[in-house]
Order: sequence, then C-alpha cells, then structure tokens
Amino acid sequence: MRKKIKVRSMQLRAVDGADGENLHVEGYALVFNQKTLLWESPYSGTKYYEVIAPGAVDANTDMSDVILRYNHSDSALILARTSNGTLRLNVDEKGLKIDADIAPTTTGRDIYQLIKRGDISKMSFAYTSDKDSGENDPVAKTQTRTIDHIDFIMDVSPVDFPAYDGTSIEARGHDAMIAELQEKEKSEELRKKLIIETFL
Repeated sequence: MRKKIKVRSMQLRAVDGADGENLHVEGYALVFNQKTLLWESPYSGTKYYEVIAPGAVDANTDMSDVILRYNHSDSALILARTSNGTLRLNVDEKGLKIDADIAPTTTGRDIYQLIKRGDISKMSFAYTSDKDSGENDPVAKTQTRTIDHIDFIMDVSPVDFPAYDGTSIEARGHDAMIAELQEKEKSEELRKKLIIETFL
C-alpha cells in the first residue's frame, strides 16, 4: 500500500558572510510540540490541529537522500542534497535543523538572494509517517493529530506560504489530508440534512 506524502512548513534564512560560490542558508524544517491549526470547518466549527511529537524524527527516519528544492516542485532544480553533503540535517530539542550550501546556478543565486532579502523566509518539508495518534474534544470542538514518528523525509523546500510558525524555516503546505477533512465534514452535514428532511 502506497503512503501519502504530506507537506508541512517552517522558516529559512541566508547566513551573513556568504559570498561568491558560498550560498549558505539555515533554519528549521520542522519543530516539535508546536500545535498548528490545519483547518477550521465552516460546517461544524471544528478545528483540526496537528503537532509533531519530540522524538518523531530519529535514527529510524530515512533521511539518506533528502533534497532541497523550491516549493516542492518537480520542475524546480535541486538546490542541495544530503547524499552529497551539500544539505545537512540535524535533530535537536527544538526540531529538525537544516543548513545547506545552495548550488551556485542562476536559479540557486536567485533563490539565495530572495531568501537574503526576506522575500522567501519560510520552509516546508514533505514526509510520510508510520505512527500517529489522535485526540478529540467535542466540547471545545477540536481534533488534534499527533505525529509520533516520521519514517521518511523526501524533501525540504523554501516556500512562499507557511504552516508551523515556530520554526525558523516555516511555510504552509496544503495537502490531501485537509481535502479529506473537508469532504468528511460535507458528507456529515449532508447526512444530517437528509435525516432531518426524512423526519419532516
């Protein structure tokens, strides 16, 4: 069974002193223990949150060939990569820290300058998880999904819009999970309407 790749976001900055061929950036691709609102239902008012648990990224997480590219786009040039040492990922108490030496291509220099100016200040990561848990509070109308373990990280990307505001590379990702929540809410509202109309 194929797992869905999910996208979540953080923040990025250019490191002062980079010159010539040294286009160095760093930040956090994800942060632990930061409760993030993914979506609020216009039907039920339920707020859907997500949080990444400490320890979700560990020695069993596959980060052997993670790429850095803009906006997760398959058409974007690769800016750096873990397999050749130009992208480095380290887990600390805050989250997953990245530092990278961007390839000095025309695209690489353009992206670096946009990061340096602050036009691009957010970052996102694409991943799959193999363990999560949920908490439902019907009184507060909240549902919280905790990502307990990430088994694979595909890419980390400078992006235009962010989701996890506590990181130092942050960016907002919209994925199939939100679409599924929306569809679930619509179906539930339709079911309630049909029940009401049946008994009228």
